[in-house]
Amino acid sequence: MFAIIQAAGWPIYPLLLASIIAVALIIERFSTLRRVRIVPPGLLESVVGDFQQGGVSEQMLRRLELHSPLGRVFAAGLRNVDSTREIMKESIEEAGRAATHELERFLTTLGTIASISPLMGLFGTVVGMIEIFGSATATGNNPQQLAHGISVALYNTGFGLLIAIPAMIFYRHFRALVDGFLAEMEQQAVKLVERVHGERR
Repeated sequence: MFAIIQAAGWPIYPLLLASIIAVALIIERFSTLRRVRIVPPGLLESVVGDFQQGGVSEQMLRRLELHSPLGRVFAAGLRNVDSTREIMKESIEEAGRAATHELERFLTTLGTIASISPLMGLFGTVVGMIEIFGSATATGNNPQQLAHGISVALYNTGFGLLIAIPAMIFYRHFRALVDGFLAEMEQQAVKLVERVHGERR
C-alpha cells in the first residue's frame, strides 16, 4: 500500500484525507441514523397513554426531549396542548425543522466528498501528464520519469473514483433514510395532535 502511495505522488494525499473523512462520516451516520434512535416504535402510544392518565408534566416533557428526535417533536407539541390546534402544529413544525437539521448533519460533507473526489483524481492525472511531458528531452524520454508520470496519472484517477463511488452510494442511502424518517415523524406528529384534541382514537 505504501508503495502505491509513493508511486501516486503527492496528489494522492488530499484523496487519502478525503477517504478518511468519508469513512468516519459513514460510520458516524450508520451509528446515529438508526430507527430505534430516531423514531422509536411505540412512542406515540406511550405518550398518548401518559397524557390521558396524567396530562402534561414538566418531567414528562424533559424525558421526551432527551429520548429521541421524535420525542422532541412530541414534547414541542405537548407544551402547547392547551392552545389551538394550529399553534400546536406550528410548534411541532419548528421542532421538526430542528430535527431535520440534526438528521442531515454531515450529509453535505459526504456529498461534497463524493462530488469532488473524481475532480481531485483528475487533478492528479493532470500532474502526472505534466510529468510525462516533462520527461521529454532533446536526447529522448527519461524512462524513469515517464513511468512515474504514468503512475501518478493512473493511480490518482483510480483512487478518486474508488472514493467517489461508495461515498455517493452511502450519501444517497442516508439521504433516503432521513427523508423516510422525516415523513414518518410528520405522520406520527399529526396523529398526536388529532388524538390529544380528541379527533382520533
